Amino acid sequence: MKATIKKKTYDTSDATYLGHRYNGEYGQADGFEERLFATSDGQHFLYGIGGADSPYSEPEIKLLSNEEAETWKQENNVE
Repeated sequence: MKATIKKKTYDTSDATYLGHRYNGEYGQADGFEERLFATSDGQHFLYGIGGADSPYSEPEIKLLSNEEAETWKQENNVE
């Protein structure tokens, strides 16, 4: 997925995949998945997808600060 945020394009196919987390079971309306990525210049973003009642009812890319990315990695046991 690609998204342009503040004139910069973030693309899951060009970034480095770092890890993921699931919330719920596949097919649940409130279930979702988040995948953490890093760009070549060190920026982090989450790609979220989910059911109709989830925070990601539409696929979305969210930018994270380095602190937010480290916290996300610790909370989700990602190295």
